[in-house]
Amino acid sequence: MKKIKTALISVSDKKNLKPLLNILKKNKIKIISSGGTYKEIRRLKYKCLEVSEFTGSPEILDGRVKTLHPKIHAGILNKRNNKNHLKDLSNNNFENIDLVIVNFYPFENTLKSTKNHNKIIKNIDVGGPTMVRSAAKNYMDVAVVTSSNQYEELIEELKKNNGSTTLEFRKKLSRIAFTETAYYDSIISNYLNKISNITFPEKKTFHANLIEIPRYGENPHQKSAVYSKDSILNIKQIHGKQLSYNNYNDIFAALTISKSLPKNKGTVIVKHANPCGVSIKKNHLESYISALKCDPVSAFGGIVSCNYKVNKTIAKELSKLFLEVVIANDFDADAIKILKRKKNIRLIDASNYTLKDELKFTSKNDEILVQSEDANRFNIKDFKVVSKRKPSQNQWINLIFAFNICRYVKSNAIVLVTNETTAGIGSGQPSRLDSCQIAIDKMNKFVKIKDEMVAASDAFFPFVDGIEKLVQSGVTAVIQPSGSIRDKEIIKFANETNTILVFSKTRHFRH
Repeated sequence: MKKIKTALISVSDKKNLKPLLNILKKNKIKIISSGGTYKEIRRLKYKCLEVSEFTGSPEILDGRVKTLHPKIHAGILNKRNNKNHLKDLSNNNFENIDLVIVNFYPFENTLKSTKNHNKIIKNIDVGGPTMVRSAAKNYMDVAVVTSSNQYEELIEELKKNNGSTTLEFRKKLSRIAFTETAYYDSIISNYLNKISNITFPEKKTFHANLIEIPRYGENPHQKSAVYSKDSILNIKQIHGKQLSYNNYNDIFAALTISKSLPKNKGTVIVKHANPCGVSIKKNHLESYISALKCDPVSAFGGIVSCNYKVNKTIAKELSKLFLEVVIANDFDADAIKILKRKKNIRLIDASNYTLKDELKFTSKNDEILVQSEDANRFNIKDFKVVSKRKPSQNQWINLIFAFNICRYVKSNAIVLVTNETTAGIGSGQPSRLDSCQIAIDKMNKFVKIKDEMVAASDAFFPFVDGIEKLVQSGVTAVIQPSGSIRDKEIIKFANETNTILVFSKTRHFRH
């Protein structure tokens, strides 16, 4: 047990101070503070000694230097059972500081509210993290609190122990404090790298907030967690039981596709993080029905992401199929009532979810692969028609739609499209020829083709046999990246079969 006699309080977040000050007063704990915190404590009518009076040194440099003083840090860092430390304190007329309550300048919130570099730099806290690190290092003797969310726990600790803290409690606070300083410094580091256009610095730091701990990971024997750079996810669960790790994986896969589609348009059905049906038909109901027809078997137990608001009519159709999750840009009241009747369904409002141009991380053992996202929106300028026959306007729409969906399908990927809807999807095969066959088989099994059909490939065809198989199945236009040593043979085949062939300037593997 360590009795608290003196506390130093310096907080940017000044809410909920009164209950804390009450317990400190009750236990006759001396309070030291500075700046706005000192004024707030005095406004609340509690006794408080200003830091400058405590140290005998005025605040200088517009407040940049106030707590950076030997009397402050010696009072925090000294080991109470070390004779030399006690002698140093006595010789310098310093005293112990047993409790440090600090939260930092709001650097993260400042980044969200302004792009003014001077304001951002001004909100880099120096004194606060320094005191927190000192107190956290000396947790054997000192308690440190870094958030107003911890006040209640501190108050209970002081009540239970008559103004003292236990070693276990202080050790816990120390762990949280070092996490807080690391998180804070990570945000600053990443900001400074960003404005310096350094994407891959020699040392990379990551910061994220724990959102949820699902029951388990991909399988019951695996542990898992959901983290986000924001304090909350930009999706809102409005109905259903707790989401699993696999649910989250599928949800983010579905949203990545949905949010790449035209605004307020498109239905995506995902199973095991792979799309099994997508349609951008203007009529929302037709869009869902068309997407489902692409592969109704795989859609069973899948996730549907509607890039629009779900109404009563669409909800009735959705309720005919067993679905794990339905995502939408909001639901009307009748739709929620209908979908709630389905056992175990989860409803997710993703109206505030946007795709960000952030880095993508994949971890393997102790290694982390980092790359920029493949999120650029396509237009006709990104492609080159290399065949004699040229695409019509409608064919361009279908070709670009097919190519966009193709980049979200696991490689090797082939996507067949007709009338702004996927007709067959071949995914995840070591052989591109096998992916062609799977896409064709899916189409022949589920879709009756009435209009022209186009195909997209996420990488070039290394041989003519792949594009030949597609043309034999009824494909009249193909879009693919260039780069094969046999590109000329592919172009020759396209011209001989009167097939439209479009080359992309970029490849789009998704392993």
